[in-house]
Amino acid sequence: MPDCFEIIHKDLAGRLGRLTTPHGTVETPALMPVVNPHLMMIKPSMLKKLGAQMLITNSYIISQDPQLREAAEEKGLHALLDFDGPIMTDSGAFQLSVYGSVEVQPLEILRFQQAIRSDVCVPLDIPTPPDVPPERAAAELRETEARLEEARASWEGDLLLAGPIQGSTYPSLREAAARKVREIGFDVCPVGGVVPLMEAYRYRDLVQVVAAAKRGLGSGAPVHLFGAGHPMVFALAAALGCDLFDSAAYAIYARDGRYLTPYGTWKLEEMKYLPCSCEVCSSHSAEELRSSPDRVSLLARHNLAASLQEIELVKQRIWEGSLWELLESRCRTHPRMLDGLKSLESMAEDLEKLDRVSKSTLFYLSPQSARRPEVVRYGRRVERIALYGRVLITDMRPSEEDRRSFDHILSFKPPFGPYPHQLAETYPLNAEVPLEPDREALEQALANARKLIQANPAASFQLRLRDVEDADSLVRP
Repeated sequence: MPDCFEIIHKDLAGRLGRLTTPHGTVETPALMPVVNPHLMMIKPSMLKKLGAQMLITNSYIISQDPQLREAAEEKGLHALLDFDGPIMTDSGAFQLSVYGSVEVQPLEILRFQQAIRSDVCVPLDIPTPPDVPPERAAAELRETEARLEEARASWEGDLLLAGPIQGSTYPSLREAAARKVREIGFDVCPVGGVVPLMEAYRYRDLVQVVAAAKRGLGSGAPVHLFGAGHPMVFALAAALGCDLFDSAAYAIYARDGRYLTPYGTWKLEEMKYLPCSCEVCSSHSAEELRSSPDRVSLLARHNLAASLQEIELVKQRIWEGSLWELLESRCRTHPRMLDGLKSLESMAEDLEKLDRVSKSTLFYLSPQSARRPEVVRYGRRVERIALYGRVLITDMRPSEEDRRSFDHILSFKPPFGPYPHQLAETYPLNAEVPLEPDREALEQALANARKLIQANPAASFQLRLRDVEDADSLVRP
């Protein structure tokens, strides 16, 4: 783990952390509003009042404007933007992805970032688009890695250096790229080239890309997900282990008259109500906001407030250990988000190794809850229960006759299955579950019952379950 980053709390692969920079320490997860030095829709001083701890701007744009460049070199980046907190700078890779070329050399733009005292400097990598031929993805990755090695070899001073991870939509390339970034040694590890995936709602692919990068990096490095600026994606990205996000969406969407929420995006022209209590929404009706001459800047302030509020909610959920519940809620805002959740669900065994063992109370909310890390962990441990003689497994209250007839009576709760009733108030068996279990929960519970029976061949078992006819036949080996 880099010396500049400290993890203080975890849930799933998400974590609360502290990123220390020359201009202060940022608590993560954190959202960095993108500031266009040519068009500041919201002044950086106001961004700080709204709750932004850190900003990101484009050093390439500044370097190509003679007046901005002179001011930045003379006064420094923080004075130029009138912001005294940490600032990260992009290198021009976005322009490279859009226009195909930039008028600057990799070391030149890196030295410029150092000269203007950016807190987190980014080398000029090559952002490979999704779905390109693997030969192109591999060749561009080799060029990016050569630039990263050159950047690290020339680096000195107290500023932080980021190592972007590329590799298109090829998990093997992403994992190898992340491993290389870890070997070279960087302070922040951005996952780049993913904006097209998010624009196309390809959240299943996004999960695969980020998960591959995390496998290569290990669990300790601070990860920045480039271009993740919509509040509906923060919970999913945080659950994967991303720590920093950047948002130009708050401004771009405002110019298009779009209203951001954690549940999706609405067109302001079609809204009758403003379902938000931020400063803008609490002082305007939908009609007043539409007709205001300051509509764009006001809408940008709402969009940013909604985004920052979602980040705070994600942090609270990590703190209390309920990030999965938030994740399930957010991933039902769009069918493709649900695809992302299902992709994450398939990684439950890897998440289990990172997830906390003890939390408060688990809430079973959907079939995806049957593959939560806690359920996977219990399935691994159910075989530790040692039994002998006659055993009853039931989800009903045992009678006095049952107590006399059986040597052990185990409770049964989907999706966990059988457990000693003495553990009923311990996590995760204190879970709140529906009265009528869904198929996925019941199947997982019965699978765990089979494991328990196989682990205790000397005992004889009887299952008595309300919702299952002939339960004994379903769990026999």
